[in-house]
Order: sequence, then C-alpha cells, then structure tokens
Amino acid sequence: MTATSTEAPDPKNDLAQGLCEVMAAIDRRGWCDGTGGNFSCVLRRQPLALLMAPSGVEKGGLKPCDLIVVNGKAEVIEGKGRASAETLLHLAIVAQREAGAVLHTHSQAATLLSRLANFKGDPLEAEGWQLTIKGLEMLKGLQGIDSHEQQIAIPVLPNDQDLARLSQRAMGPLIEAPFGILISGHGLYAWGDDLTMAKRHLEILEFLLEQHWRELLLRNLGNGMVTTT
Repeated sequence: MTATSTEAPDPKNDLAQGLCEVMAAIDRRGWCDGTGGNFSCVLRRQPLALLMAPSGVEKGGLKPCDLIVVNGKAEVIEGKGRASAETLLHLAIVAQREAGAVLHTHSQAATLLSRLANFKGDPLEAEGWQLTIKGLEMLKGLQGIDSHEQQIAIPVLPNDQDLARLSQRAMGPLIEAPFGILISGHGLYAWGDDLTMAKRHLEILEFLLEQHWRELLLRNLGNGMVTTT
C-alpha cells in the first residue's frame, strides 16, 4: 500500500515558480533588458508580504530560490538581495487596486509613448496627462471591456527619483487606470487580480502601446496619407 502525504503544497513554491516563468517570458519579449523591470506577487495580505525579484539583477534567468519576500514597509524579510526602490509603487498599486501581482516593464513602445507627455512648468506639478487608445479589438483582453468601441485612458505620471512621493502621487490616477499606468521615460506598470491576469493585462497593454506608436509613425511617414478612425 502506497503511503500518501498529508502535507499541503507550499503556495510560496508554486507562486515563485510561476513568477520566474512569467519573468522569463517577459525577458524573451525584450521588455526588461539588462537589469530592467521589477515584478511582484502578493504572497499574503495579513500581514502583507510580496514575493519579488531582487533589484539589480537580470530577471530572465532567476530561479525561485533567488526571489525575496518584502513586507508592507518594503523591507526584505526573506531571501538574499535588496528590494527595488520601486517596491513602494508596487505596494501603492496593491493597496489602491487590491492587485495580486504587479509587473513593470521597460519596453520600447511604453517608454517612447510615456515621453510624449507635454508636462508644463515643473514636471512634478503635472496632473491629468493620459494616453487614450480606442478602436482596437485587443482592448477586449482587458478585464471589464467587451467592445472595440470602448476606449481606455492610461495615466502618465512624470518620473521622480523620490519613490515615496511618486507612489503617493499615483494613488489618485490609479483609481480609474485600466490595469496599467505609465511613468514618463520609464515604462509601464500593469497589474491584475493574480499573476495570470497581470500577465494578460501586461501583454494586452504592450500590444496596444505598440500599435499606437506605429500608428503615429505611419501618420508622420505617410505625410497625412494614412488615416485612422
């Protein structure tokens, strides 16, 4: 008679493996070159703990044992390595949107389009800039959208090396953000209820951003010959 184990599977191990697989897939897409990007999943909510990639390393080849756990104060409580300063923005997104996972990329399209924000005066005083996308079937990949005729407005915030200040400034725009927010000259933060949904939203938003900048390029190269509705 074969003995069966009564031990429950370790959710941390499964989540860590899943996060590493997602990071590897994102790296293959060229969305986190070098040591770029940072990625997290909620390990538990009470007390809050995030499973994350450590800062300053290439993300595509990480293994579950390489990950760290941080608390609600962005302090490392398990694992080796340091937490990214941008952990504060992950925590803001988790708090404001009850996200289960947050994925931050440095893709060409997201970084390029985020730089088109025309901030007036002191960039830290800029409010209300957003990137509007409509008319694309892939919009339906975002949770809650069921028609290409709907449109999304992705908030764009000026970059700030003071992450506590940036995270606080993001709280308002996060309320209505379509599972993504852009930081000027920096890239995209996308999220979802869990890691699977966060990956889906990231891929959809990256597709929409890629389409948008190519459309702008074609309009310019076509000298008005290419039109869109």
